[in-house]
Amino acid sequence: MTWCILGACLLLAGWAGIRALRDKPVIFVQLIAAGVVVVGIVAQMVLAAVGIGSGQASPDPWLLWGYLITALVLLPAAAWWAVLDRTKWSSVVLVVAAFAIAAMQLRIWQIWVLGE
Repeated sequence: MTWCILGACLLLAGWAGIRALRDKPVIFVQLIAAGVVVVGIVAQMVLAAVGIGSGQASPDPWLLWGYLITALVLLPAAAWWAVLDRTKWSSVVLVVAAFAIAAMQLRIWQIWVLGE
């Protein structure tokens, strides 16, 4: 799940980056793609809750949930910005948010799988 979300975030960042370089704002289809990533993050949160509930211990549950909740909030905030700001900077904000979530996904994987 983590790698799918990470890949989707990188694709979204690349797409938004191309639009930013062309001085174009975020389009509705990109917001739908961001929504798909958010649904993936919600599914990841459910899987984490089920895993922790079934006894699979996370070395640092506070840190894990901090990353998950932050990732969940970040893309809707970027989408809100994109709706309000119809300039190329909305695309730049989406690029930054998508890259940040990709980095958070790597960290979530490290915490859950490697126990770091």
